[in-house]
Amino acid sequence: MNDTSKKELGTADILRILELLPHRYPFLLVDKIIEMDGDESCIGIKNVTFNEPQFNGHFPGRPVMPGVMLIEGMAQTAGALCVASKNDAAPKIVYFMTIDNAKFRKPVSPGDQVHYHLKKLRQRANMWWFQGTAKVDDKIVCEAEISAMLVN
Repeated sequence: MNDTSKKELGTADILRILELLPHRYPFLLVDKIIEMDGDESCIGIKNVTFNEPQFNGHFPGRPVMPGVMLIEGMAQTAGALCVASKNDAAPKIVYFMTIDNAKFRKPVSPGDQVHYHLKKLRQRANMWWFQGTAKVDDKIVCEAEISAMLVN
Protein backbone atom coordinates (compact mmCIF):
# COMPACT_ATOMS: atom_id res chain seq x y z
CA MET A 1 0.00 0.00 0.00
CA ASN A 2 1.54 3.34 -0.96
CA ASP A 3 1.25 6.56 1.04
CA THR A 4 -1.42 8.05 -1.23
CA SER A 5 -3.79 5.11 -0.71
CA LYS A 6 -3.60 5.11 3.10
CA LYS A 7 -6.76 6.17 4.85
CA GLU A 8 -6.14 8.95 7.31
CA LEU A 9 -8.11 8.37 10.51
CA GLY A 10 -6.95 11.50 12.32
CA THR A 11 -7.69 11.71 16.05
CA ALA A 12 -10.07 10.33 18.67
CA ASP A 13 -11.38 12.25 21.65
CA ILE A 14 -12.72 10.45 24.73
CA LEU A 15 -16.22 10.08 23.25
CA ARG A 16 -14.84 8.36 20.16
CA ILE A 17 -12.59 6.13 22.31
CA LEU A 18 -15.67 5.06 24.29
CA GLU A 19 -17.28 4.02 20.98
CA LEU A 20 -14.18 2.06 19.92
CA LEU A 21 -13.35 0.26 23.17
CA PRO A 22 -15.47 -1.58 25.75
CA HIS A 23 -13.26 -0.40 28.65
CA ARG A 24 -14.64 2.01 31.25
CA TYR A 25 -13.39 3.71 34.42
CA PRO A 26 -11.33 2.73 36.28
CA PHE A 27 -9.80 0.54 33.58
CA LEU A 28 -9.89 2.85 30.56
CA LEU A 29 -6.23 3.87 30.33
CA VAL A 30 -6.18 6.16 27.29
CA ASP A 31 -7.79 9.61 27.40
CA LYS A 32 -7.22 10.79 23.85
CA ILE A 33 -5.61 9.70 20.60
CA ILE A 34 -3.87 12.65 19.00
CA GLU A 35 -2.62 10.97 15.85
CA MET A 36 -3.73 7.98 13.78
CA ASP A 37 -2.00 7.23 10.49
CA GLY A 38 -4.27 4.80 8.70
CA ASP A 39 -3.88 1.49 10.50
CA GLU A 40 -0.09 1.88 10.66
CA SER A 41 0.57 3.94 13.79
CA CYS A 42 -0.96 6.10 16.47
CA ILE A 43 -0.18 8.19 19.53
CA GLY A 44 -2.47 8.04 22.56
CA ILE A 45 -2.37 10.10 25.74
CA LYS A 46 -2.99 9.15 29.36
CA ASN A 47 -3.14 11.91 31.96
CA VAL A 48 -2.00 10.33 35.22
CA THR A 49 -3.81 11.76 38.26
CA PHE A 50 -3.42 11.09 41.97
CA ASN A 51 -7.10 10.24 42.47
CA GLU A 52 -6.81 7.00 40.43
CA PRO A 53 -7.52 3.93 42.57
CA GLN A 54 -4.19 2.14 42.00
CA PHE A 55 -2.31 4.84 43.90
CA ASN A 56 -4.01 3.89 47.19
CA GLY A 57 -1.75 0.85 47.37
CA HIS A 58 0.98 1.36 44.74
CA PHE A 59 2.70 2.77 46.76
CA PRO A 60 1.51 4.79 49.79
CA GLY A 61 3.90 7.70 50.22
CA ARG A 62 5.44 7.22 46.74
CA PRO A 63 2.71 6.72 44.11
CA VAL A 64 3.97 4.87 41.02
CA MET A 65 1.87 3.82 38.02
CA PRO A 66 2.02 0.00 37.80
CA GLY A 67 3.98 -1.13 34.75
CA VAL A 68 1.27 -3.55 33.72
CA MET A 69 -1.11 -0.59 33.43
CA LEU A 70 1.30 1.14 31.04
CA ILE A 71 1.32 -1.99 28.89
CA GLU A 72 -2.49 -2.14 29.03
CA GLY A 73 -2.67 1.53 28.00
CA MET A 74 -0.54 0.76 24.96
CA ALA A 75 -2.76 -2.22 24.14
CA GLN A 76 -5.93 -0.12 24.43
CA THR A 77 -4.46 2.56 22.16
CA ALA A 78 -3.53 -0.08 19.57
CA GLY A 79 -6.96 -1.70 19.92
CA ALA A 80 -8.70 1.60 19.27
CA LEU A 81 -6.62 2.03 16.11
CA CYS A 82 -7.51 -1.48 14.90
CA VAL A 83 -11.24 -0.96 15.47
CA ALA A 84 -11.23 2.53 13.94
CA SER A 85 -9.52 1.22 10.81
CA LYS A 86 -12.33 -1.32 10.28
CA ASN A 87 -14.98 1.40 9.74
CA ASP A 88 -18.47 -0.13 9.60
CA ALA A 89 -17.21 -3.67 10.17
CA ALA A 90 -16.27 -2.92 13.78
CA PRO A 91 -15.65 -6.08 15.81
CA LYS A 92 -17.51 -6.77 19.02
CA ILE A 93 -14.32 -7.13 21.06
CA VAL A 94 -10.54 -6.84 20.89
CA TYR A 95 -8.54 -9.43 22.84
CA PHE A 96 -5.05 -8.63 24.10
CA MET A 97 -3.04 -11.72 23.08
CA THR A 98 0.68 -11.36 23.84
CA ILE A 99 3.32 -9.20 25.49
CA ASP A 100 6.93 -9.65 24.42
CA ASN A 101 10.17 -7.87 25.26
CA ALA A 102 8.59 -5.62 27.90
CA LYS A 103 10.99 -3.19 29.53
CA PHE A 104 10.30 -0.63 32.22
CA ARG A 105 12.75 2.28 32.16
CA LYS A 106 11.50 4.97 34.56
CA PRO A 107 8.65 5.32 37.07
CA VAL A 108 5.48 7.17 36.10
CA SER A 109 3.85 9.30 38.81
CA PRO A 110 0.72 11.41 39.23
CA GLY A 111 1.02 14.61 37.24
CA ASP A 112 2.78 12.89 34.35
CA GLN A 113 1.30 12.74 30.88
CA VAL A 114 2.08 9.45 29.14
CA HIS A 115 2.25 9.31 25.35
CA TYR A 116 1.68 5.83 23.95
CA HIS A 117 3.43 5.45 20.56
CA LEU A 118 2.25 2.37 18.64
CA LYS A 119 3.55 1.17 15.28
CA LYS A 120 2.07 -1.79 13.43
CA LEU A 121 4.63 -4.52 12.82
CA ARG A 122 2.32 -6.83 10.86
CA GLN A 123 -1.24 -8.00 10.43
CA ARG A 124 -2.66 -11.35 9.41
CA ALA A 125 -6.42 -11.78 9.12
CA ASN A 126 -7.84 -10.65 12.49
CA MET A 127 -4.45 -10.65 14.31
CA TRP A 128 -2.34 -7.49 14.75
CA TRP A 129 1.20 -7.03 16.13
CA PHE A 130 2.54 -3.69 17.38
CA GLN A 131 5.72 -2.17 18.76
CA GLY A 132 4.76 0.11 21.63
CA THR A 133 6.67 2.78 23.48
CA ALA A 134 5.36 4.83 26.40
CA LYS A 135 7.02 8.21 26.90
CA VAL A 136 6.86 10.97 29.50
CA ASP A 137 8.47 14.27 28.49
CA ASP A 138 9.92 12.51 25.40
CA LYS A 139 11.75 10.00 27.61
CA ILE A 140 10.97 6.30 27.24
CA VAL A 141 9.37 4.90 30.39
CA CYS A 142 8.17 1.56 28.99
CA GLU A 143 8.32 -0.46 25.79
CA ALA A 144 6.94 -3.76 24.56
CA GLU A 145 5.73 -5.72 21.56
CA ILE A 146 2.05 -6.59 21.84
CA SER A 147 -0.53 -8.42 19.79
CA ALA A 148 -4.29 -8.35 19.63
CA MET A 149 -7.08 -10.29 18.00
CA LEU A 150 -10.31 -8.69 16.74
CA VAL A 151 -13.37 -10.89 17.22
CA ASN A 152 -16.79 -10.39 15.60
